[in-house]
Amino acid sequence: QVQLVESGGGLVQAGGSLILSCAVSGRTFSATSVGWFRQVPGTGRELAAAIRWDRTATYYETSVKGRFTISRDNAKNTVYLQMASLKPEDTGVYYCAAGGWSTSPEDYKTWGQGTQVTVSS
Repeated sequence: QVQLVESGGGLVQAGGSLILSCAVSGRTFSATSVGWFRQVPGTGRELAAAIRWDRTATYYETSVKGRFTISRDNAKNTVYLQMASLKPEDTGVYYCAAGGWSTSPEDYKTWGQGTQVTVSS
């Protein structure tokens, strides 16, 4: 069974940076793809970035390409999301999720509790 705990959210000014961490417990972490979703009130969860279980592929939503970097350290069972050049529209709750290699939230079976990111203008 996989469990995920996010950390690293907070308040930052536009143009600033944050690093989110997702600590993953469970024996199958090295075989699990992980995605970072974000959600703003009144909307569904949107995949911002994902990394395949074997690190052979990454995905970035168009608006974050060139600004966000996803990585994973299988030795530490942790996935990171480095966010730079943050914009007010990046504000939302960020969730990490474990599951299939997919952009659809329905394909991710295990979710963390979420961490708030607020970017002020």
